[in-house]
Amino acid sequence: MAKHLTLLVGTTKGAFLISGGADRSGWAVSGPYCDGWVINHMIGDPETGEIWAGGGSDWSGAGIWRSTDHGSNWTLAKLTKGKMDDWAANDPDFARTIGWTDTPLPFTDTFSQIWSLGQVGPTLYAGTKPASLLASHDRGATWALVPGLTDHPSASNWHGGAAGLVLHTIVSDPNDTKKLWIGISAAGVFATEDAGATWDRRNRLSNTVPHTHHDHPAAPRDGDTGHCVHNMMRAPGSEDVLYQQNHHGVWRSSDGGRSWDDITEGLPSTFGFPIRVHPSDPNTLWTLPLNGDSAGRYPPGAAAAVWRSRDGGKSWAALREGLPQTACYFTVLRQAMAGDTRDPAGLYFGTNSGSVFASLDEGDTWTEVARHLPTILAVEVLDQG
Repeated sequence: MAKHLTLLVGTTKGAFLISGGADRSGWAVSGPYCDGWVINHMIGDPETGEIWAGGGSDWSGAGIWRSTDHGSNWTLAKLTKGKMDDWAANDPDFARTIGWTDTPLPFTDTFSQIWSLGQVGPTLYAGTKPASLLASHDRGATWALVPGLTDHPSASNWHGGAAGLVLHTIVSDPNDTKKLWIGISAAGVFATEDAGATWDRRNRLSNTVPHTHHDHPAAPRDGDTGHCVHNMMRAPGSEDVLYQQNHHGVWRSSDGGRSWDDITEGLPSTFGFPIRVHPSDPNTLWTLPLNGDSAGRYPPGAAAAVWRSRDGGKSWAALREGLPQTACYFTVLRQAMAGDTRDPAGLYFGTNSGSVFASLDEGDTWTEVARHLPTILAVEVLDQG
């Protein structure tokens, strides 16, 4: 039976669903959902159709929304308080207006947002701002801290990037539910092989990378890649091949992150946010370079292109057909690029100007399938039978 494909889009003004049907066409937008919350990330379970949306703000506090009926209804697992709760606690009229009740929250005010979600077997994971990792064993109804990461010996030396200290990427091994990798800006890559009990920090440059000095504070130095990892993905197959888009380059690891090779050569800049790996070819990947953090963070030359490598980053080619080539100043954020597992593989990305672009031929050509949405923070794919 043909699958029904839906794009899960997190924005600054709620969650949206963009349905492409069984043939990835006739795209239809629905939303906003989740009471207009800032939604930093969404995931869906293709087996059940459940959808989770994580986000929050200083105003609302942090929480994770869940829908079991493809977005028609949502329930909130609120995890921390925000300014709204403080106001309501001291203003009965305001409390009645927003329907607020004085309910104990499991994490009080220890973090302000959910930044990432991941499903690993029956367990759900969530990354927070400031950086910590949560786990749920009941489909997102309740959550508990993963203390092994919070208690890491390096934690006192973690420093936030421009967006704060955020745990933004959760990567799993489909063959081993005990293995996880996470990305924290700007503390780098961490890995566990015992379901989160212990963690290794994995940012070391490989021996083949020249240990040259760069003036940029996020650049590689002192034997490390630079700790401001922006996005990371595991390649398919039995080997632990990882790719990351860093604040200062694109990197490949063939040993589960224990060492990293610089594969930026051939790209127009070292800066970008998302990275995507082909669902069945570990040597095919895509990234979307921007012109630099101090130069505007838009496509080089104000001409949009997704760059693809077919050889594990040894060479790169720009894919531009269907993308704006003049006066293009949008940004594509770290979790705003996704892909499906069909043949040929589909690719999708959202912009901070509210557009969603889709390619059904592995990036060769692109079509704008939605526009005028709020600032897009995340795009994921739910491909369900």
